[in-house]
Amino acid sequence: MNEMKIGVIGTGAIGQTHIERINTKLQGARVIACADPNADFCKSIAEKFSLKAYDDPKEMIHAEDIEAVVVTAADNFHEEYVLAAIEAGKYVFCEKPLAPESSACRKIVDAEIAGGKKLVQVGFMRRYDPGYRQLKELIDSGDYGAPLMLHCAHRNPEVSGFTTEMSVENSLIHEIDVLRWLLGENYQTAEVVFPRTTRNAEGELRDPQIMYLTTESGIRIDVESFVNCKYGYDIKCEVVCEEGTLTLPEPANVMKRVDAARVTPICRDWSERFVDAYNIEFQEWINACKEGRVDGPTAWDGYVGQVTAAAASKARDAQRVMTIEFDEKPAFYN
Repeated sequence: MNEMKIGVIGTGAIGQTHIERINTKLQGARVIACADPNADFCKSIAEKFSLKAYDDPKEMIHAEDIEAVVVTAADNFHEEYVLAAIEAGKYVFCEKPLAPESSACRKIVDAEIAGGKKLVQVGFMRRYDPGYRQLKELIDSGDYGAPLMLHCAHRNPEVSGFTTEMSVENSLIHEIDVLRWLLGENYQTAEVVFPRTTRNAEGELRDPQIMYLTTESGIRIDVESFVNCKYGYDIKCEVVCEEGTLTLPEPANVMKRVDAARVTPICRDWSERFVDAYNIEFQEWINACKEGRVDGPTAWDGYVGQVTAAAASKARDAQRVMTIEFDEKPAFYN
């Protein structure tokens, strides 16, 4: 089959990782061009990967030989370039968030509906992690009864330049999406509380934080965000059901017996922990695009995620429980 020709907007670290991934590890597509608001830097990356560089991302989107677009630019550019891709009638993969504000996400949703075809996929890669997919299969089987509670954690060894707001809007947004996907239902309320702050938090950062979510059927979820845990990158999820518990499996790292101890390494960062998820995500996106469909997280999922994150942020600032209110889901996304 012919390779699908892709243009990447945003040539920072994640953009470069995706270019290398698509062109060296995956099948059925090739990145042939790149664009970035920083044109000079973009040209250096284009030379590194033997791509055509565009000074204007919209010019690249509308180029005849570009069949699909990957958006990894800064968050505030997402709306503009995703809307341009929809206008051009081209499939577009947008890293999370779809847009920083839920109103902008809704604008993208409306544009896609007006165009009459699903073109947008949002980069919530945890749905493609083999461990989360195992959890999803077991929950959906019904063999363990209905889910009652979820206990989750999202821990990073350390961060720089992180703010209190980013714990919800940049880290826990992944749990907001993947847990909604696991359970198959929306959230009704959100709350964020502050335990004792670690001495390792920089400046005014409140770390750790705990987000509480309640779903439509009353499932209660607690998610810990701890971005200065020091010991490693650690993602946890336990689903407590009526007749058993289901726990997200640990990455398959080799146990070492050394210095009178049994040691199982822990991942050091997100790129190491979710490398398989990224590869599966992009391969399935390529396959679906070539068959004329969108299989992954939609623009509507991006909208729901931002509405939930906004409510959680308000709950954090007000230190009270907030009700989450969504627009009615369009039949287009059913």
